[in-house]
Amino acid sequence: MSTQKPVALLSPEKRLELVVQTLSDKKAEAIVVLDLQEIGYLLCDYFVIATAESDRQAQAIIDTLLERLKEAEGRQVSYHVEGYEVGRWVLLDIGDIVVHVLLPEVREYYKLEELWGDAKVRSYA
Repeated sequence: MSTQKPVALLSPEKRLELVVQTLSDKKAEAIVVLDLQEIGYLLCDYFVIATAESDRQAQAIIDTLLERLKEAEGRQVSYHVEGYEVGRWVLLDIGDIVVHVLLPEVREYYKLEELWGDAKVRSYA
């Protein structure tokens, strides 16, 4: 008999709350949510962009996000992580949300918020 909890996926809004709260708890800075639903972006509903002060902080943020998602949903459901080893720009794709955690100079260089200028923007301290 399996002791694994059944999967109970959170709604996109609850996932977004969990992501933003975790970023805040782990001291990410300049947290921005881009709502892509109204511009017809097909790959996800939200981009979440945040700044980490070091590669280790970026990795810790992603580790904690994965842990909290697993706790909330019962197990990890095919999440995709890129850039973790280097930690300058770590991307976590959880389906309806793509999280970008960047070092300050990388965020300044790529200016992701400007690339998605048509999206609704929500900023968090």
